[in-house]
Amino acid sequence: MPGGVGVVRAQVVVVGGGPVGLLVACELAGYGVRTVVVEEREGISARPKATTLHARAVQCLVRRGYLAGVAGGSSAPVATRCAFHFAGMPGLAVCAPALEPPPVLKCEQEQLERHFEARARAAGVVVLRGLRVTGVRQGPDGVQVTASGRRGPVTCTARYAVGADGARSTVRRQTAFACRTYPATVSALAGDVRLERPGALRPGWHRTATGWIVVKDIPGTPGGVRLRTLDCTGAHGGRHLPPTLEELRAEVGRITGRDVPMGQARWLSRFSDFSRIALSYRAGRILLAGDAAHVHFPVGGQGLSAGVLDALNLGWKLALAVRGAAAPGLLDTYDLERRPAAQRVIDNTRAQLALMRPDTGLDPLRTLFGELLARGGDNGVLASMVSAQDTVLPPRAADPSPWEGRFLSNTELTTSQGRTDVIRLLAAGRPLLLLSAAADRARWQAQARPWSGLLRVVRTGTEAALPGGAVLVRPDGYVGWAAGAGPLTAALGAYFREGGSWEHGTPATPGTDTGTGADTGRGTGAGPGAMAGAGARSTGTGAGVGDAAPGGVR
Repeated sequence: MPGGVGVVRAQVVVVGGGPVGLLVACELAGYGVRTVVVEEREGISARPKATTLHARAVQCLVRRGYLAGVAGGSSAPVATRCAFHFAGMPGLAVCAPALEPPPVLKCEQEQLERHFEARARAAGVVVLRGLRVTGVRQGPDGVQVTASGRRGPVTCTARYAVGADGARSTVRRQTAFACRTYPATVSALAGDVRLERPGALRPGWHRTATGWIVVKDIPGTPGGVRLRTLDCTGAHGGRHLPPTLEELRAEVGRITGRDVPMGQARWLSRFSDFSRIALSYRAGRILLAGDAAHVHFPVGGQGLSAGVLDALNLGWKLALAVRGAAAPGLLDTYDLERRPAAQRVIDNTRAQLALMRPDTGLDPLRTLFGELLARGGDNGVLASMVSAQDTVLPPRAADPSPWEGRFLSNTELTTSQGRTDVIRLLAAGRPLLLLSAAADRARWQAQARPWSGLLRVVRTGTEAALPGGAVLVRPDGYVGWAAGAGPLTAALGAYFREGGSWEHGTPATPGTDTGTGADTGRGTGAGPGAMAGAGARSTGTGAGVGDAAPGGVR
């Protein structure tokens, strides 16, 4: 019970009940890992936070089945492009490949958090709210997290702990993770207010000689706007002091050069360009994710997406480690793959801020970028960077294919049971070995046999757009191996232990999947992303059949 007294035993304890922590918990529980989430807040905050999910995060969430039921989210593939901005300049065209969902999803963090918590609880996760973590200790066999609430102390013991407790992470501080920091150089304010003269501020991004102001109308609230200001003259001397409405009004007046009367502030906050990244995301049995691992200036809306991608990269690897099915070193690849991606976000947000500084000497550079953005088709590098679609993971194989580490775009596939696609097949949460009719199927299936309890083998038609006709797809959608590289056995051995299984208890019987959700020789079961809510049944082709049992798959 929240705030209760006692000991909670689990296999993984996740500290932090925001969207990142809850998503990690969803993934773990879906793979049968007993998971507890410890969160200081009594309830989900209605305070506006992140609102943007970029293309790669959207694509990965759809593959795991997590956007069903989210406003604006859909598992239906649609080829599209969305207009975005770079350094406050419009014209950035963010595109997604054909058969993928829209490349930008606007969704309030509050809604996403509620959705993930419902999914986590339905999967059997114990969510403890109203508990402030006071201690984190680890030993050779496990981790102990102590917390206090209104009714006394609680101790959580587990094999692993994940710190997803935000920028001021207690887990990070208590475990003494070393970090690289970038001091604050600007001061910014944000808040929802009511303008006493509706229409006094136009919606959009506005730069003046003294700073920036960003204005967004609040639907259904006459005169209501969401404001953000940026002062590039230096960091605020009291960055931990709560801002006031009068301070925001004075800052808006300074930037716009005129008085803008406002009142009824619903919320106010202060932030800066202070950035930090942990030099490792793992310290023994303790791992970091989301803002606990990396923070940056919030331009471009990349923070929530980066945290989501952390969770989806970590979840299946940690689940395999807990269940003893991970190859040696697999859990360390979480840091190797996600830390460079976070550094890239920090670097591009610092570059955007450099372009936003009101220095007339930067005008030629801003003009150049403005022209590139106006051309639309010439900004693919920037769009891919902001949307994380340029991410290529470091290869694990000694003789990698050019495809290894790249994200496999959705493609339609023909099986003996009918049509399906990559999105549907990955919803079950298992790695895929896709074999087209043009591939030497007998050879690859023979090599994969020792991993048959973990691997899902899908035979496709000759029209499948698969690298070399045979490709190993990780649960997060990235290519782990493709024909033309080294042996498949080496690739599988780099990820999984021989004889491992997703099922509880005994290893599964070897068999081949036909791509319709029927695992020949295995019991059927929905993976972590296949649930659509409490008691919901997956209906997508290839997603697995059956309701999710509490705490895992069945």
